[in-house]
Amino acid sequence: MRRGKAQILEWLERQGAKRVDEALAARLRAEFPEVSESTLRRALRESRLPLDPAVEGVRQETLGELERTLLALAAEYERGDAARRAQVRALVLTARRHTELAARRKPKDEELLWLRTWLENPLVFPVWARLRRRACSGRGDAV
Repeated sequence: MRRGKAQILEWLERQGAKRVDEALAARLRAEFPEVSESTLRRALRESRLPLDPAVEGVRQETLGELERTLLALAAEYERGDAARRAQVRALVLTARRHTELAARRKPKDEELLWLRTWLENPLVFPVWARLRRRACSGRGDAV
């Protein structure tokens, strides 16, 4: 699949893209229908182009990235109509499922707490995240 990723990056460069919004991401998916969603997302992230929140999805490399992307998705959710809210929620549900699978190999308790809290109430999540960060920094945890 490395070849697919390289082709995606070349295509983005030819487009002269400055940012990847959902419309450009849809054109990209149509141009490369054989490429998996995970390969496409990795290529977009490696492009170093700014990504709209729904294109970037949930990042979990660090708790800081998890917080940043969940906050961006909470803002998208708040602005959206019912269909948009369902779309954003589906992104977070997928991330939670992936994290639950990864937790079989390595504990992911904090990540799962953040994802579950977002799913319980995305509109309250920004306040909860700020309080959680404060509580964890008081204990010396890295968030």
